[in-house]
Amino acid sequence: MSTKVIFPPELGPGAFPRYTFQGLPLTVTRGHPVPLGASRTPSGVNFAIISRHATSVRLVISEPCNPETFIEIPLGPKYFRTGDHWHVRVDGLPDEFAYGYRVDGPKGNGNRFDPSLVLFDPASRAIACGRPWGQSGTISRRSLLTRVGNNRQDDVNPRIAREDTIIYELHVRGFTVDPSSGVRHPGTYAGLTEKIGYLKDLGVTAVELLPIDEFDENDCPFVNPLNGERLRNFWGYNTLAYSAPKAAYASNWEGIEPLREFCGMVKQFHTEGMEIVLDVVFNHTSEGGEFGPTFHFKGLDNSMYYMLDEHGRYMNFSGCGNTVNSNHPVVRGLILSCLRNMVAEAGIDGFRFDLASVLGRDRQGNVLVEPPVIESISEDALLMDTKLIAEPWDAGGLYQVGSFPGGPRWSVWNGQYRDDIRRFWRGDPGLISAVATRICGSDDLYHGRGPLHSINFITCHDGFTLYDLVAYNHKHNEANGEGNRDGSDGNWSWNCGAEGRTDDRDVNMLRNRQVRNLMATLLISQGVPMILGGDEMLRTQEGNNNAWCQDNEISWVNWNLSKESTDFQRFTKQMIALRKRHHVLRRKTFFRGDHSLTPDIIWHGTLPCRPDWSETSHAIAFAIDGRRSDRDQLDRDIYVAMNAHWEPKTFQIPASPSGRAWRRTVDTALSSPDDAVGLDEGPRVEVKDRYVVEPRSMIILVSEAV
Repeated sequence: MSTKVIFPPELGPGAFPRYTFQGLPLTVTRGHPVPLGASRTPSGVNFAIISRHATSVRLVISEPCNPETFIEIPLGPKYFRTGDHWHVRVDGLPDEFAYGYRVDGPKGNGNRFDPSLVLFDPASRAIACGRPWGQSGTISRRSLLTRVGNNRQDDVNPRIAREDTIIYELHVRGFTVDPSSGVRHPGTYAGLTEKIGYLKDLGVTAVELLPIDEFDENDCPFVNPLNGERLRNFWGYNTLAYSAPKAAYASNWEGIEPLREFCGMVKQFHTEGMEIVLDVVFNHTSEGGEFGPTFHFKGLDNSMYYMLDEHGRYMNFSGCGNTVNSNHPVVRGLILSCLRNMVAEAGIDGFRFDLASVLGRDRQGNVLVEPPVIESISEDALLMDTKLIAEPWDAGGLYQVGSFPGGPRWSVWNGQYRDDIRRFWRGDPGLISAVATRICGSDDLYHGRGPLHSINFITCHDGFTLYDLVAYNHKHNEANGEGNRDGSDGNWSWNCGAEGRTDDRDVNMLRNRQVRNLMATLLISQGVPMILGGDEMLRTQEGNNNAWCQDNEISWVNWNLSKESTDFQRFTKQMIALRKRHHVLRRKTFFRGDHSLTPDIIWHGTLPCRPDWSETSHAIAFAIDGRRSDRDQLDRDIYVAMNAHWEPKTFQIPASPSGRAWRRTVDTALSSPDDAVGLDEGPRVEVKDRYVVEPRSMIILVSEAV
């Protein structure tokens, strides 16, 4: 039997009535304006939200998956409002219930109030009535409050130094949902936990998760024209509720279990000494533009939460229909609260901010020199140990790879690194100077900040995989349903002589050499390296460089490749181990260069001390002096020779800076296991030896110990 209780529009002192919900006697009192959200008190639950322009607010409480049984409490502005905070306390509620708000107010001037809708609470940590992946359901979802114990009592963050960090970017569902993963709970937080051993053995130190905040995977409007199947929003860059872990990523999607499983996963990673970084999307929401749905911000206070022009239309610096008004003090506070909750409650170690340049715009979309929200994140005391990573551009044309605000607390995705390294190994001319600068940490971009400001990557979720980078000249996104118009055309890829998969032995040998070149370059470069999950297995997306809507084998990691690509997996592990062994590859400061009286890096060409910086050059070499590191302890010397030319180059090996003998550690032209070996396991290479570096290959020599 349905129950509906609606109170008079205004309550005076002492007039708060008692009533029942699920047979429990409840009491309504004025409550407190802070904290925002729904919070338990010793005797009840305090509710508080912000709406500046609302004229009436009603709190709606219901059963989690039965909105027909509900109570509705009007919050009159005289007693239930303090400033722009609407608040009420309800005593006697059950341990678990759903809630939301009906909000009314003026129409026009950017306002979109609609009291017929029940809105989410922007501060909620969970959404009621969780569903399995792909299931739409017929019940409108609301915020959920339940009791969950704090399981962080014995959970300690690893606090890995930035210079020692190696990031591995992955998708929670895509990493284990394929049957080949062999996990008990495929596509879930629990399933990812089962792969910790694999990730630890690989050697990465931090896992960066594509968005895990609640989103609707069924909001994709496109159909695959090749098979007629409806596509899904696989990546999840369309947030429905901040700080609410996605229920469909949990093995049990009901109630508070997704939050519990997510926190348990983080704790397990910490136990194994690994960190979790979340990809967060504060630049826009899933409410879209003018004709998009209303879930929270639009109905709470549209003109406060979104950037609007003088006509009340949405500014679209995100490319997704709306732009969050992140530098408004109220919205800024919400963003800080979401980040703080994830750190305090789940133990998150860092955040990667999607389209972070949006956070640097004011309410009119102008670019700010010192954006308040970025300063607040940078200086927040609770976030002080977290890693802050920016994607330093937006869809409005703002590109801040070398100029992102925020100071030394932030690292940024270095798109210039990606492009220069890709083009160099593709064989493009005129890149020697640029590649040298990228390998040294991009001093031209981050002068005064240091190499750790740079997140170096060759591939990421957005674009070609590493294998596809050497197997396709062009994108192949026909399955996305947009006529192959979506995705970037500027991939700087080269198929090595055949488009896509081939049985041509020479082409495949060249591809194997090229992926070794790219991975090795990434892991000997100064800065923080990021590897795309599955690249070490040579995962392919069949040339699709915008697989955001592909919930299938295109995006899923095929773990059978782990058995087929053992040689490259071994190579990747050896390169990670090489980076970890030598702190001269993980500097906190830039090199002084070979113009110093005590040079820490010396540039060479095919002849010692004679680098060729010309436009026609395709080869460069350098030696790092292990005695000149920016740490207190000594290291080995390292020599690297890179030949991106289509003909072999003979390099005369220079003396090591410290006078010690060389041993070969890496030669990407050799087959496994000789392509990369452990410390002192390779053959000696004598000073003045002439070493032939084969076409499109590189070598790494490491000096012997004193």
